[in-house]
Order: sequence, then C-alpha cells, then structure tokens
Amino acid sequence: MERFILFNDKKIDSFLFMQLSDLAKTLARSGDWEIEFGFQSYVDFRGRKIYVSHFWDNRPKEEKEHGLKSDVCLRTVGTLFHTDMAQVILFLDQVKQTAIPHFAKQLFMLAEDLRLEEICKKERPGTKRWFRTRRDVYRRYFQSQLSANLTRSVYTDALFSAIYLLLTSDSPVEDIPAMNEAVDRMMPWLRQTLPQYFDAASTKEVSRITLQITEALGEILESDMLNTYFYLPENSYDSGETGLTLSDLKRTDPLANCDVLDKEKRGDEDVHEQEMPTWHRETSDMAKSFFRFELERGSRTDLLGSSARPGEDGDQALAMVQGSARQTKRNDYAKRNEVVRSDDYDRSGKGKIYGKENRYAEAVFLVPYPPSCEHIAAYEQMKTEILPYQKKLKQMIEKTLEHKKIQPRTDLHVGRLHKKLLRFWTEEQPRLFYKKQQPSPRIDAAFTLLVDCSASMYDKMEETKKGIVLFHEALKSLLVPHQIVGFWEDPNEATETKQPNYFQTVISFAQSGKKQYGPAIMQLEAQEDNRDGFAIRIMTEQLLERTEKQKFLLVFSDGEPAAYGYEQNGIIDTHEAVLEARKQGVEVINVFLANGEMDEGQRQTIQNIYGKHSVLVPNVEQLPDFLFPLLKKLLYKSL
Repeated sequence: MERFILFNDKKIDSFLFMQLSDLAKTLARSGDWEIEFGFQSYVDFRGRKIYVSHFWDNRPKEEKEHGLKSDVCLRTVGTLFHTDMAQVILFLDQVKQTAIPHFAKQLFMLAEDLRLEEICKKERPGTKRWFRTRRDVYRRYFQSQLSANLTRSVYTDALFSAIYLLLTSDSPVEDIPAMNEAVDRMMPWLRQTLPQYFDAASTKEVSRITLQITEALGEILESDMLNTYFYLPENSYDSGETGLTLSDLKRTDPLANCDVLDKEKRGDEDVHEQEMPTWHRETSDMAKSFFRFELERGSRTDLLGSSARPGEDGDQALAMVQGSARQTKRNDYAKRNEVVRSDDYDRSGKGKIYGKENRYAEAVFLVPYPPSCEHIAAYEQMKTEILPYQKKLKQMIEKTLEHKKIQPRTDLHVGRLHKKLLRFWTEEQPRLFYKKQQPSPRIDAAFTLLVDCSASMYDKMEETKKGIVLFHEALKSLLVPHQIVGFWEDPNEATETKQPNYFQTVISFAQSGKKQYGPAIMQLEAQEDNRDGFAIRIMTEQLLERTEKQKFLLVFSDGEPAAYGYEQNGIIDTHEAVLEARKQGVEVINVFLANGEMDEGQRQTIQNIYGKHSVLVPNVEQLPDFLFPLLKKLLYKSL
C-alpha cells in the first residue's frame, strides 16, 4: 500500500543526533543537558535543553551537520558561559516600551550570536569551519529574504535582512538595494552605527547599541517584523540557569499565625546561631530539641541566639537529610550498607528505568492460552510449506558438525605422534603431535525472536508467522534454545505517567524443544502501538541471563517505532537500546518487512536504528527465502 501524501515524514538521523548530544554535554561540562529540535536555536534553562534549529533540515549533508553543530556550540560555549542573564532580563523589560519590540529582540539575538561566535572560534579553533559554513548559508538565505521582502513591500523584514548582510560582509562596501524613502535616509547612519557591535565585549554593550538603533528606527518604521529569524526566549531567561532567584532562597512569606507564646525564657533553652524557627502553637513548652527545620507556621518567642549546644553521642541524623534516597525496609539505619543509585530507578518508584523515554513504561507479560483446533491446523499447514527449508538447513548443519568431529588438529606440542617426522631434523622447535577434534554436538547459542505486533503489521502478520515457524522448527530440530515474543503498547491505557507494554511469550526457552507448543505461534496478532527501544531492553535482559556463548535477538518489524510520547525520540531511543545490547554481547538483527517497493526514507530509518545488521525483505511472501541464508549464517557462527 503506497503512501501518496506524507505529513510530517521527517526522519531523524540517530547517529548525528547522538553526536550533537555528546557535543552538548561535553561543551556544557555537564551531563544534564539534552538536545531537542525546535523552530529556532535557543537555550531552555528551566528544562536544561539545548534547542537546535529546523532551519538546517533538507540541506546538503555537510551544511546540515556544520549548521547543527554550530548551533550547539553557540548555545553551550557561548550562551551558557558568556551571556549575562541579568542584562538580558533588563533588556527584555526595556524593549517592551519600544515601537518595534519584535525587531529589537531579533536584532539583539543576531548581534549577541555574532559576538558569541567570535568567542567560540577563539576558545574552540576547531569550530571555525562550522561557523564558516553557517555564515555562507545564512548569507545566501538573507539575500533571498531581502529580495522577497522588498517584492512584498515588507520593509521591516527587508531592513533586518540588510542588517545581517552588512554585519557579516567581508567587503567594507556592501551593496544594499533601495527600500523606501525613510529607510534609505537612515542607511548612512545605520552603516556608521552597526560597526559598534564589533567592539562590543559584553551583553550589556550589545543591549545598549540595540536599544539605540531600535529607538532611531522606531520613528521611521511603520510596523514591526512579521517573520522570526532569531529567537529570544523570554520565559527561559527570566529564571536564569538555576531556575531560582536570590529571593527564592530567602524566606519572605509571613507566618500563617502571629501569636506569641505566653511563657518566658528560663535560661536552659537550646539556642542556635542559624535561623531555623519551628516552634509551634501546638507545643506546650518552648523547644529544647537540638535541631529544627524551617516551616511555614510558628510562634514568636523571646529567645535570642547567643550560643550553640554541643553535640552528643546520642544525636542521630534525620532520615530526610539523606536527600533522594528512599525509605529503607529496615528500621536500623546503622546496618544499612547498600545504597541504591537513584538514577537507575524511576522516581515514581516503579523500578528500573529502561531509557529516559521509557521512564513510565511498564512491562506486562501475558501467558499464551492453549491453541485452538484452527491454530493447530494452520500451524501444520505452514509447517508443511517450510519443510524443504528446514530439512536442507538441518542436513547442512549436521554435516558441518560431523566434519568438525573427524577433522584432526595438527602441529601441536602434545598429543598423538604424527607419521611425518622430517620436521624433527629441519625445525628448531618441531610440532610433531596431533589430536582428533571432538566438538560438542550442541550449538552453543540462544535466540530471541521479537515480533512487532503493532497495527501496521495487520497485512503482514500471516506471512511473518510463516518465517517464524521456519525459525522455530529449524532451531527445534537442532536443539537450539529459543523464545518467541510478540510486543505492543495499548494507546487506550497509555497516559503521561503510565504506558503499559504487553509481551506475549508464545514460545519460551523451556518450551522451545517440545513439539506441542509450536501452534501457539498462531496466536500472534496485530494490536496497537510499538515501543521498540523498551522491548529490546527487556529482551536483552532475559538473554543475558542465558549461559550460551552466542546470543541473538532478531526483531521482526515493518517500520519505525510509534507509541505514546515516543514520536520524536523513538528512533533515537531504539538505536541506543540496540547499541547497549551489542555492547553486552547480544547481537541484534532487524528483519524489515515491507509490502512492495521500499522508499529511501524507510531504508534510511532502518539504517539509522540498526546500522548494517538488517535484512530488508521487499515482499513478505519472500520471507522464508530471505530468512534461510540468515539462519544458516547465524548457526554456522555458533559452531
């Protein structure tokens, strides 16, 4: 079924995305910062995210890479360390009084970016080629925007485009076409004023020059800008990098009550140098405890802080001082030696996190029900169709095993004496012995077949089952342990804090060698969404518990993952799950199931997720023909 109209069909290059993510964390000197794609490049201090611009989409590969990396460098090396947040906030307050605030904010961001660009090139000389590409692309873009805005008589946007060309020109005389009479009269003054930006050494100076230009142009420009070329996020800068102001760290809220205790001090009360008032109206005596925390409620007393109580051996630290550590199941804190890393566990207490995109995903394992008569009949029919492949594969593997049994190993220092003894006189350290090879008749491998049961598999599931039956029957005949699991996510149950993911294990490792369990494969049906990264991590965990030397995870799918809140980062998360599995010794291979001719976008998506370890099946009916050589290769690798 061909798609004639594609809406929002952009594919994310997972390799480039991870490069940008690593670059951002390195340059920001913190692992907390994340990369996101946005309509413009800016920093979200509250969410600790670096946004890179969609402006670079659909451009040549080199321009796209250099442009995105220059965005990251500007925001990390530049904005995070060299932009004065207080001056930005002050500028935002002042610009509200101008006639063209939208123009002023964009001019400020343009000038600040040019200042930060020079800082980036000085601190990181290797970024010069990124910014060279960035400037070339932007100059071509604003030249076209200047012509387009003049044609439409949008003079404010045309003037902004001209200002960019003047500020980035390599020539002292940049040719700017005539606009209207008022703007043309201001051009000589503007050409003299703009070079002041090159001498600006701080955000404060950039702000001063911008306000000066804005005030002058506000009198001649009839309207503000229509387009957004550079974005100044007001809501992000108002909280600074920490999200807290100095007043947030101080207690400014009044007490809920204003009563005073009727008792007077007697001289034996505990007094603290630090201000920690927590004396309540509910208490009958003035506090004599050694440590208190600040609360919203309290009562006034006549105590004055003059000395501190010395510590005692019986003093205990409060449990809440331990930060994000959770409550222990034991009552004796002294015997608590183990500390659980909080970043390995979901803060909602649901257990281990399988990737940041899956922090609310929950695994639900389903037990297959006894197969019906229809399932048994359908299974026997498929079994008959794949029988030639199964027999041929079994014979080849058995012949290989037999050959390895009888083939001797020669040139050894110990073993049986070889008949050819000439090398005893011709070599200084002759190897005159041999041994007969006795390999294990069992293939030392374990397989997991992970089947995408999303709704898009509706027209491919029957043929997919045929390929899975081939795997099952071939592996069963060779006594290779394996399991077959279908997975999906139910969108009707998914919420922002809970996403149930179902795993239907139709054939388990314990059942893989038994004849009666095969028909359960026919219970696999197309369901709803698919969260591939989460499923791959769950199956990897199960495979790592196996003792076999070789571990294979085969993922049968027909496209990119799609689930609740998984659209933008699903490909990235799945690719990270594949890399994690391979690092732990699990070989992940994708079997991509198409239904007709595959477009370049589908190929690129699979390439981004699985790399070269993928089998592309253009027609599902040909699945057994593609799986036979794959299974043969994997089994030979395990011998």
